[in-house]
Amino acid sequence: MVKRAATPFVDWGRTEYRAAVEAQRALVEARRAGEIEDVLVFTEHEPVFTVGARTGAARHVLSDEAMRVARGVAVVETNRGGDVTYHGPGQLVGYPIVSLEPRCDLHAYLRMLEQTLINALGTLGLAAGRREGQTGVWLGRRKIAALGVAVRGWVAWHGFALNVDCDLAAFGGIVPCGIGPDAGEVTSMARELGPAQRPKMDEIKLVVAREFWVLFAHYLATKGSAKAPGKKAREKV
Repeated sequence: MVKRAATPFVDWGRTEYRAAVEAQRALVEARRAGEIEDVLVFTEHEPVFTVGARTGAARHVLSDEAMRVARGVAVVETNRGGDVTYHGPGQLVGYPIVSLEPRCDLHAYLRMLEQTLINALGTLGLAAGRREGQTGVWLGRRKIAALGVAVRGWVAWHGFALNVDCDLAAFGGIVPCGIGPDAGEVTSMARELGPAQRPKMDEIKLVVAREFWVLFAHYLATKGSAKAPGKKAREKV
């Protein structure tokens, strides 16, 4: 049985990325100490390019400082797995701070996060799926959600970013997740559904949270084996 917070999610509202990382660190340590239950945090970040731990990720920031200042976009190096991505208003960022100790399988956890978003998008009118060889959630060649996690003492943090109604032009300042234009493009729910079906963030949060807890319980209950990544580990975007 999943031991989780009494509410389906905690909503931090809009946050600056560095502050959100520090707040996550505190939750991770509290979860490791058994002071809190598993929790799912939602937020929308102020505009930022985050550079993951993958070797050479920084070279995929294409815009110069002047362009970033003009658009109000910060650049922050982070300890999550993966390459470079963009976060900004209109993008739903989910940070599950959860213990994976009952089933130490980081690969399966990533697949569970993908399935959470695939199921939620299906409920909301979009037939999303996976793309062979690529982490994340896709509509054909169009990427609608990115994932990147870290693990400390088998407590997972960081998580996923679902493009709801964000500034897609901002992705032009990077090679998002290291995927060039010949390999695919970035999209959003607003773009795919059109103005007549513009998604409501509050509804999306409820749907995503519901799918997450159902699938996380299934993840924990499913027996599997994987090589332990040690006290710290990362998975890619």
